[in-house]
Amino acid sequence: MQSVIEAPLVSIDFVAGEGTKRLPFNTMRKDFSIDPIFNEMESRGGNVRGCYKAFFKWFSGESLPAIRKKQREAQEIFRLSGITFISDNSKQDQKKMDLIPFDFVPRIITSAEWDHVDRGVRQRTGAINAFLSDIYHDQEILKAKKIPVNLVAQNPAFLDKMIGLSPPGNIYTHIVGSDIVRTDPKTYFVLEDNARTPSGASYMLENREAMINLFPELFSRIKVKPVQDYTRHLLRTLVESAPHNKSKVVVCILTPGPFNSAYYEHAFLADQMGIELVEGSDLRVRDGRVHVRTINGFTPVDVIYRRIDDDYIDPLNFNSDSLLGVPGLFDVYRAGRVSIVNAPGTGIADDKSIYSYMPEIIKFYTGETPILDNVPTWRCSEPDSLSYVLDNLETLVVKEVHGSGGYGMLIGPNSTKSMRKDFSERLKAKPEKYIAQPVLPLSTVPIFGGRDLTPRHVDLRPFSLMSPKEIFVTSGGLTRVALKKGSLVVNSSQGGGTKDTWILEA
Repeated sequence: MQSVIEAPLVSIDFVAGEGTKRLPFNTMRKDFSIDPIFNEMESRGGNVRGCYKAFFKWFSGESLPAIRKKQREAQEIFRLSGITFISDNSKQDQKKMDLIPFDFVPRIITSAEWDHVDRGVRQRTGAINAFLSDIYHDQEILKAKKIPVNLVAQNPAFLDKMIGLSPPGNIYTHIVGSDIVRTDPKTYFVLEDNARTPSGASYMLENREAMINLFPELFSRIKVKPVQDYTRHLLRTLVESAPHNKSKVVVCILTPGPFNSAYYEHAFLADQMGIELVEGSDLRVRDGRVHVRTINGFTPVDVIYRRIDDDYIDPLNFNSDSLLGVPGLFDVYRAGRVSIVNAPGTGIADDKSIYSYMPEIIKFYTGETPILDNVPTWRCSEPDSLSYVLDNLETLVVKEVHGSGGYGMLIGPNSTKSMRKDFSERLKAKPEKYIAQPVLPLSTVPIFGGRDLTPRHVDLRPFSLMSPKEIFVTSGGLTRVALKKGSLVVNSSQGGGTKDTWILEA
């Protein structure tokens, strides 16, 4: 492949600490200043915003003992339902099963506000799919020098085996969960795109179910768009993505098993859609097709919604030590006789270095200006950016390019001198493994603090479903909340929780 052509450097003013600093950016221009935190429930004058007025009126009329009782009931619902995740217990170097923390105060968004997010997610999902199709075929974006060639060619998530292979309907990203934060009434930033095996939809659905059971009177007073139709749309997306048109399409979910951190979701979605939840040992390649073992023998499978990583789906074509996948599965996929959702090789779209080029990717494939903003990003693999990051670790967020779950990152303003020294050494040793971003003033929404409502930072993961026929975006998504005061980390594995997300009817 050809040599790397660097993008031109532009500058950006960033106000932090003691003054304004001039710094390099290989990204779209964005002027940043750390403004007062946007409270989604209250205006700066202390007035309750219109979308929260009905809820606040209800809350103000409830007694404290009654509210506390409802909060306990919510946790009991989650316990009885087994709504759990597997967290790391670093002190004991082991994993443990925890209940997903849930706060009953909903996050409320107006229909007009949601329309902006909806259009942005659709645009982004379509562009990501077009990018994946291009890099595995004509590679026009590389020829146009919009992205450095080595960022793709040397990326471990780029699968050579997918070059020239067209999945059914040319859909790579059937399910995408983009993490979005808000910094003011009109500004939304995408933090990252989860295009490999995005999780969290089950929590979104269980949150709504719990709220309807606990507070039916609220849903009679406040008209909220439904999310319960997500699994119906998901099943339709899977069926429409089958390699051949047929009256009966057989779909299954491939799970690594009960020790996976998202196993609850795998089982939940299979149950909701009425399809089989299988492990690799339940599937077998016979006569050029993938078959699933049933009580009536082996049945051919048309669509596999896989919840395992690329390396483990097929020990004959990828990691030979894998006991989770199906020998020969990729050969059947390559022959066009089964659909794998999401397609192998989509993980490159999760890459945080690729993320930094998303504005260019959107413009290249759609000809449009991005509707949702990207967070300005320093790619530490570039000397100028690395130099700036090393000089300003106390003001930046540093993330691993392939990191997830809130691990392997440094939040500069909350870090110690020792932590910054450690990260400095990591950056110098392997700068290509990291990117850095400014600390965004994430919006807050109220949680119930035991006596009253208190603000906490949040993000949002809306889910988009893409089939050869359409892109569908669920009206809401999973709101994740940092339950610790002042924390910006919303991941459940790092002390965060979840909320129901209400999109109001127009």
